[in-house]
Amino acid sequence: MQDAFLSKKLQERKEQHALRSLKLPHKKAVDLCSNDYLGMVRNNLLHSNQEAQKNAFLHTGSTGSRLLSGNYERIEEAEKIIADFHEAEAALIFNSGYDANLGLLSAVPQRNDIIIYDALSHASIRDGIRLSFAGSYSFQHNDLLDLEKKLESSRAGEGNIFVVTESVFSMDGDLAPLKEMAGLCNKFNAHLVVDEAHATGVIGSKGEGLVQLLHLQDACFARVHTFGKALGTHGAVVLGSSMLKEFLVNFSRSFIYTTALPEYSVDHILGSYEIFPHLVNERIALSTLVDVFQSLSFKYQKLNSSTPIQGIVIPGNSMARAAAEMLQLNKFDIRAILYPSVPKGMERLRIVLHSFNTVEEIIQLEELLG
Repeated sequence: MQDAFLSKKLQERKEQHALRSLKLPHKKAVDLCSNDYLGMVRNNLLHSNQEAQKNAFLHTGSTGSRLLSGNYERIEEAEKIIADFHEAEAALIFNSGYDANLGLLSAVPQRNDIIIYDALSHASIRDGIRLSFAGSYSFQHNDLLDLEKKLESSRAGEGNIFVVTESVFSMDGDLAPLKEMAGLCNKFNAHLVVDEAHATGVIGSKGEGLVQLLHLQDACFARVHTFGKALGTHGAVVLGSSMLKEFLVNFSRSFIYTTALPEYSVDHILGSYEIFPHLVNERIALSTLVDVFQSLSFKYQKLNSSTPIQGIVIPGNSMARAAAEMLQLNKFDIRAILYPSVPKGMERLRIVLHSFNTVEEIIQLEELLG
């Protein structure tokens, strides 16, 4: 068999109780799994009859990359609107958050540059760094003293220094200390890059993200906002200067060598930007559920998170998976996050709260977990 050599690695995953497989969502279960924080998808907010009629006349394919046949007025209009909303000079749309991080971090840092990134950064950040010619070091998660130490040791180099973090971390749900990080970047003349994927739509009075909530937009070299989570669509944007945008158009391989998002998709992105800033009650409901969840007691360790991403640590892949399966049998769609996606001993149930969840559901979850 031509694929027999693949079996060894798959068998190792099976023995670690870490083999991944695709599963259909539990349609009749309580959703505590998806990234649909504001209910944009669940409540069909982008698909009114009027919207469906309008979209019937939009192109469903873009026919090529942006540099060939795939550029069009609507996508350039979207970039201008998104840049204005996020108080940035310019914006460049990518096909996904993964593409955006990969394209930004593989293209901008050069040989002799240094990238210092949070140890819990998303795989897309790490993969972008891996494709870069720059040197790289991680700093301990949200540890300002360790970050300063790494900055101090990197300042003697000839190149630029980049500090990369997420504003809301996708597995722990905690916030980066962005004010202090911006201060350190200013002190060491480093460039701050912030991935706002899980803050977009959720953090700030209009869902603008943590950077703008803290008035740090001018302190950032680049920001990444994604549309596939709270915004209920697909794609992502890199925000920064006009020169950064021009540079990415010329050197970012995940932008240059891919078919552009079609007009149909971009119209939904713009539709989301018309809606989510006004979902104030949904953000209030989320905040209430976070407070309720944090007030409850579980027999397992509960992560300290002030965002919709919550976690209950159940060490060991088999134990975490068994707990998730028990909850799924009880009509709660909750998934286990296993090693190697998280450090060994920190395997967990990743619980995502939504504006449409209820206090009663959260209390029932506590009862099921004991």
